[in-house]
Amino acid sequence: MNISILGDGGWGTAMACHLCKKGFNVILWGPFPDNISYLKKNKTNPKFLKGVDLPKKLKFSSKLDETIAFGEILIIALPSQYVRKLLTELKPYYNKDKHCFVNLAKGIENDSLKRISELIEEIIDRDAFYTVLSGPSHAEEVAKSEPTAVVAASSDIKQAEFIQKKFMSGKFRIYCSNDVTGVELGGSLKNVYAIAAGISDGLGLGDNSKAALITRSIAEMSRLGTSLNGKFETFSGLSGIGDLIVTCCSKHSRNRFVGEKIGEGYTLKQITEQMGLVIAEGIKTTKSAYNLSANHNAETPIIDELYKILYEDKNPGESLDSLMNREAKSEIY
Repeated sequence: MNISILGDGGWGTAMACHLCKKGFNVILWGPFPDNISYLKKNKTNPKFLKGVDLPKKLKFSSKLDETIAFGEILIIALPSQYVRKLLTELKPYYNKDKHCFVNLAKGIENDSLKRISELIEEIIDRDAFYTVLSGPSHAEEVAKSEPTAVVAASSDIKQAEFIQKKFMSGKFRIYCSNDVTGVELGGSLKNVYAIAAGISDGLGLGDNSKAALITRSIAEMSRLGTSLNGKFETFSGLSGIGDLIVTCCSKHSRNRFVGEKIGEGYTLKQITEQMGLVIAEGIKTTKSAYNLSANHNAETPIIDELYKILYEDKNPGESLDSLMNREAKSEIY
């Protein structure tokens, strides 16, 4: 089976390494010919995945038409805000009888507030075969075959099981779900809360503070997710609690890094300039989550305060005071 990976960032590159080890024929596409030429020549991706040697059999391309023609499985591995453009450009080459999509992107489009599955339905085909793969899976560790567990979700459980069978290995365990909405939201919202966790670190707060933040983030994620028709139990799984924990606590987390720098007093502009081409999905997703919660009357105080920090320049210490001094609540809801 041939697999085309659309996106030469860290996660796309890590998945290419994993699938090559599984014995698949894999081509890795990127939008910038110079970068693809570098990857092909040097078999490393220092911009997005330092310290990893790329498989010799891995193919590379900057031509979208030949990349789509190559693979039966099309893996979306671009930041979510670029997915609409990608889908629009690949649509002429899409073959319903040949292709199925696997999504690795974790985000919600800002303007439409649509998840990736909804963009596939709008732009490609309502009946396209689609699976989202999500969970606590840092690219750096997947590329090095560190034991990892994720969830594959599709509205057609047989499609999720198909991807499970093809992608699973002794180091990469996959569970199945039919809750596409919940899995996509869990993978997206955890990036928002990871920025908040980073702010806690940057402010020099302790373990009590971070544990409270993560716990209340789980409650808030579940509340918003179920208001959008995700299943409550999904947010207690790999794409909810699992991904939330790793993204809030890991040295690899770009979103936690952004928050830490904000807590230390840096501006968002300074941080993103320092990161260069590396994108923290949570920055954009915070805006989408804020608008979704408003549209669905979901109570999301952490998202609300983070939005004010990122987009209204509210002082993080003031946001902390606002959260801690809210009216008393019951934990049962």
